[in-house]
Amino acid sequence: MSLLARPDPRRAAQTPAPATAPATPARQVPSAWLALLAAPVAASANSPVLILPDMAGSLGIRTATATWLVTVFAWAMAVGTPLMAGLLRRRGLGNTLRLSATLIVTGTAVVAAAPWLPLAMAGRAAQAVGGAGLVTAAMSLAGSVRRMGVITAGFGTLGAVGPLLGSAIAGTASWRMSLAVGAVALLALPAVMRRADLSAPQQTTPFDGRGAALLVLTATALVLVPRYPLPAAAAALMTAALLALHIRSNPTGFVPAPLLRTRAFALSALLACTLATSYFTLLFTIPQLLHDRTDWSTSTIGTGQLAALLTGSVLSMVLAAASARLGRPRVLTILLTAGALAPLTAVLTPWAPLLLLVATLAVFTTSAGQATLAVYATQAAPTAQRPTAIGLFNLCYQLGGAFGPAIAALITLGG
Repeated sequence: MSLLARPDPRRAAQTPAPATAPATPARQVPSAWLALLAAPVAASANSPVLILPDMAGSLGIRTATATWLVTVFAWAMAVGTPLMAGLLRRRGLGNTLRLSATLIVTGTAVVAAAPWLPLAMAGRAAQAVGGAGLVTAAMSLAGSVRRMGVITAGFGTLGAVGPLLGSAIAGTASWRMSLAVGAVALLALPAVMRRADLSAPQQTTPFDGRGAALLVLTATALVLVPRYPLPAAAAALMTAALLALHIRSNPTGFVPAPLLRTRAFALSALLACTLATSYFTLLFTIPQLLHDRTDWSTSTIGTGQLAALLTGSVLSMVLAAASARLGRPRVLTILLTAGALAPLTAVLTPWAPLLLLVATLAVFTTSAGQATLAVYATQAAPTAQRPTAIGLFNLCYQLGGAFGPAIAALITLGG
């Protein structure tokens, strides 16, 4: 019988069709689990702010030296973000989550037992890189401005309560326990891993180790600019020039040239860095300005700023939820207007209590901006490069967190 012979329709009707498994649609991870996965790192970053003297006394060092525990965390978050994004792109979500959890657990154990500052710094660095991996994973699963807004509002909220939370835990337990708050994020891992696609993507291109190393060196130099302005700035210029030459010769490497040339990505990342710099500058400047311009006690200033930051975080989530109805031009107009009003009000207001409104505007702008701009930046990138886009975008945000406190120090010292 010929293979092209026409089949008997009666026989075909009697023969049952082979069973096929129905396609199972990918389940979306609830945004609350994503917020729990990402936000605790913000509390971990800010938890040492009020307990530096206790930490210094326990380690037998000066308080100024203990601030390295804050600096190394910021550095590891900055350099760890693009590295973990590269891991996510090449090895998939499952490997990224497992490595992040291992780093957080290991780093927390090291911090809990470290008798010396260098060992404690290594533990904090491991915590930060693990936290960067969880943040990158959560943002890669968000998919919409509204869901991203839940994540960034969680960032703003836990970042605001971080200092008081760290102080409370240190008072009831120990300062080492207060540095372990980032491990709370691990509670979200089972739910995320049950619902998300953990398969590793197919990769045929080799890993661009030179591009990754040059990016890490550039980010490291930029983070150190506040502590060592001239040598760090010179090193940043040199490594940035080498990185630019490398990108030109290897445009599809660790830092893809087409992504950098995408206007929506470049502008979103630059605006995120600007808004973050403004926010962190005002975050550290406003308490000093209130102390100078009012007779409020330190506890009153702290309580007022906490209320202002929490209000701004809630408003940022409202804007993120409404962003689809408002449209991109209106959202950007709101962000730019609020972002400009915050520093201008801080400089020009004759009435000191308005500085609390400045804090609300600042955290509202940076939290809502991170949510909306992150989606704009990643949507502008090809699908295969979206983890890289998230990593580079968050790197720009983290650099704002490094620049802001240094500018605040110049303002308060100059005043």
